[in-house]
Amino acid sequence: MADELDLLRRANPVPADDPLTGDGPLAPHAERALNRLLHAPHPGHHRYTRLAWGLAACAVVLVTALAVLLGGTGTTPAVAAPRPLTVRPHSTVVPLDRLAALAAAAAEADGSPELRKGTHVQSWSLGMSDDRPPVTLPEERIVRWHSDDSRTEIVVATDPRHPGRPVLTDEDGSPHQVADGHVLSRRTYPPSWSDAPPQAPPPHGLGQLRAYLAETIHTDSLTMPRLLDAVDELLDHWTLGARESAALVRLLADTPGLRPVGQVTDRLGRPGQAYVHDTAGTRRMLVLDPATGAVRGTETTFSADQPEYGVVAGDVMEYSAWMR
Repeated sequence: MADELDLLRRANPVPADDPLTGDGPLAPHAERALNRLLHAPHPGHHRYTRLAWGLAACAVVLVTALAVLLGGTGTTPAVAAPRPLTVRPHSTVVPLDRLAALAAAAAEADGSPELRKGTHVQSWSLGMSDDRPPVTLPEERIVRWHSDDSRTEIVVATDPRHPGRPVLTDEDGSPHQVADGHVLSRRTYPPSWSDAPPQAPPPHGLGQLRAYLAETIHTDSLTMPRLLDAVDELLDHWTLGARESAALVRLLADTPGLRPVGQVTDRLGRPGQAYVHDTAGTRRMLVLDPATGAVRGTETTFSADQPEYGVVAGDVMEYSAWMR
């Protein structure tokens, strides 16, 4: 397990010891390590069940009950809830229109990254119960598609904030601690192809992208909350190229609801521009690359206390950080 995690981290273009490293294509050695990870024989498979939860109006709907909070009597928490991202005081606020122009210019530059099917994402989600304190469940997921339209997906329990420490997981519906790098799921899927979103390649024309994202989440009204839902869904299937990122930022700028708040450092140590959308009970933050407009992460936090679930305003409900 530890060997696989080491390979996954070596394939990460944002190493923990280099917090200022930006996005970019994988180096040849990292690509070879990633291919070894995805294709090497593995003696066992573990079923992975995603934490499902929903939010309706101001109330959080309970969808998972934790039978065990932390493994072992007298142990310290395996995973502390991440703090919300902090906007740097007095930092430069970049309007989305301005960032869209920067992204369009970056898309015209030589060597701009190309669209790639598949994703590499680090995520945290909050597990809640009405009789236990909330806990944070971290994982890393990578999906790579192959030339025959088959794909390989690996999910690992790991938290880059605390390398080597035990990690809390809800694997098999029984929350417990596992070793850092524990493989939650490793699967290879047979060839599959579709011309419907989000399997179809996203367009980089503004009108076409709007229609594509609306179809992705089955809506006729792509308001800002629904657009942010569609962004999450898109990035769980595709790693955007420069032109697609530029089109997405322009679409975000043309849709009312996001306001710039300043500069942040994301959970992988990368600089970003933050934009927030407030709804009843929650705040959603979108973190964009300050030079190219590429989406670096999204964060949802509670904006009101939910004492019945042991959460207070500012607690992180979920966070995703995407990598190339």
